Amino acid sequence: MIKTVAFDLGGVIMTIDNDEPKRRLKEIGATDADKLLDPYVQSGYFGDLENGKISEEDFRKKLSEHVGRELTWKECQYVWTGYAKQVPHYSIEALQQIREMGYRIILASNTNGFMQAWADSEDFSGDGHALSYYFDRMYRSYEMGEMKPDGRFFRYILSHEQTLPEEILFVDDSSRNCAAASELGFRTYCPENGSDWSAAVIETLLKNKE
Repeated sequence: MIKTVAFDLGGVIMTIDNDEPKRRLKEIGATDADKLLDPYVQSGYFGDLENGKISEEDFRKKLSEHVGRELTWKECQYVWTGYAKQVPHYSIEALQQIREMGYRIILASNTNGFMQAWADSEDFSGDGHALSYYFDRMYRSYEMGEMKPDGRFFRYILSHEQTLPEEILFVDDSSRNCAAASELGFRTYCPENGSDWSAAVIETLLKNKE
């Protein structure tokens, strides 16, 4: 029986724009922006940031060297928050409804400190609440030192939640991430970025209670 619902952030709780971060990278001086960013799993020092291998300051220095001028922390954040297209009302309303149904809600996200500084602020939802307001616990790659779709990411969650994989419904817009979670026994649902997943997830949870 499902007891916990784990949500990805980008592509699920918020819709993402994969082109805007590349435009912003070019704006600050990166001519090879298309090679630097990936919609789902970052690589190079972008991946090292999200995997917690380097700090935000290390990243700022590396990107500064790459573009040939000294960048500020705010300019680096400006690039990353380009991914944040919108936090739809259906996401916020569904999170609140799922919690009222008695389920534990956790975040399971590949992300970084630049992005989370915004998500952890009152600017996140548009109604004065930070991301943490809607979750019982947040599992974020840069803090964990693990990234999806690596199985260690999901085993880390199982260990810290002290639960069985079949007791978690994992919602993520990446088929690779859902496949990795499914292999470990998680229940999964894979919506498309920008689609309203709320009715399907809530219906699954209602059936779970029958």
